[in-house]
Amino acid sequence: MAAMRLGTADHLGWAVAVTATGDHRVVDRRRIELIEPGLPVAPIHHAGGPHQLHRSGERLSDTELAALVADVRACVVRAASAAFEELAAVLSAPISSLSLRTWPAGFPADIAVQRRVPYESRADAIMYRQVLADVARNRGWAIHLYDPKTVEAEAARLLGKRADEVLRGPRAMLGPPWAKDHRVALAATIVAA
Repeated sequence: MAAMRLGTADHLGWAVAVTATGDHRVVDRRRIELIEPGLPVAPIHHAGGPHQLHRSGERLSDTELAALVADVRACVVRAASAAFEELAAVLSAPISSLSLRTWPAGFPADIAVQRRVPYESRADAIMYRQVLADVARNRGWAIHLYDPKTVEAEAARLLGKRADEVLRGPRAMLGPPWAKDHRVALAATIVAA
């Protein structure tokens, strides 16, 4: 059995996940919830960032924010682990790789730095991707990073004349939803090959 590839298009607190075969046939698409009710989807930006407009209360100290981020990360680990387990249980072959939006190499890990401009607006999204990558690595999956601005064009170049059929065909076959996030996630599995 050939292994499957999983591509994601993440958002704060959730992600679109598209699973495809080696010949780029979509076998599963779903929305994965990554955060539990009661926790902020963007703890650094909303609870620790410099802008009062984005906060719902007083600015947390570095220690308080680090504890909140640790709680959110643990929640994302639980949610992603459960979602990946559920997905693996319904597939006819194992998943070999996970494709994620890229993040800057050397992005700061220190909360005191992350909460400052320009990092605070990206820190939460990067945290989700890093946790998804860690959970996938623990399952033995390879990690592929992609640029969301160029991945569809890269996939189309690799697919040649089949590009439209492969990237847009699932909407006709599977029905809605099949939007840009789905195409990007599928394209990421193609580029990962």
